[in-house]
Amino acid sequence: MTLLLTGLMVLNAAAQMDRRVQNKPYIDLRPLHFGILIGTHLQDIELENVGPYMMTDDDGNVTEQYIMCDADKWNQGFSVGVLAEMRLSEHFSLRLTPSMHFGGKHLTFLNMKQLDPQGRPLQQTQDMKNTYVSIPLDIKFAAPRWNNHRPYIMAGINPMINLTGGDQDMIRIKNYNTMVEVGLGCDFYLPFFKLIPELKFCFGLGDVLDKNHINELRDANLRAYAGSVSSAQSKMFVLTFYFE
Repeated sequence: MTLLLTGLMVLNAAAQMDRRVQNKPYIDLRPLHFGILIGTHLQDIELENVGPYMMTDDDGNVTEQYIMCDADKWNQGFSVGVLAEMRLSEHFSLRLTPSMHFGGKHLTFLNMKQLDPQGRPLQQTQDMKNTYVSIPLDIKFAAPRWNNHRPYIMAGINPMINLTGGDQDMIRIKNYNTMVEVGLGCDFYLPFFKLIPELKFCFGLGDVLDKNHINELRDANLRAYAGSVSSAQSKMFVLTFYFE
């Protein structure tokens, strides 16, 4: 009996040691709360190449074109926005985070029909600058709070508006796009505010290639590059820090 009582006392003492004073203990009980966000992101675009195709120039001449296009790297950008979160239950909440994403994509074109002096395909590049306004609506599922942290997962839909695009770029994307997003994060309860780092992946639902752009190009050489791609899908990795 003495050994049993001693063991229970040790377990109770260990449990008390694991427990800490909770910062902001009632912050999650509010029906609606707000915050701000800053972060960084990586943009990418998945392109479908046409392969060899026949093109008619302004003089009616028909030539075969074969140009390969690829987004050869992820480009880092900057994100900023605001947060509004509505408590639905102990574990679920609905979140709206209007944001702006400043970044771009880097495209490389290889003209297989034109060779440089070294015998390699002629290479062209395009820096596609993008400024997105996004209005994601997410469902957030949070685990029970333990001391001063609370992990969660989230998923939602993210309509996006692209505010930039060059009229004479070789490739141009549409002004409107919708993405699905999934991610995870953790609430950290600090003495004066709540810090929430979050990592999410966004994937475009539809084709974002502006197929009418080829008709707006004045340079026939640029039209050859614009016609080398048949579809495009956007992707993003977003690392966000929320402050509530």
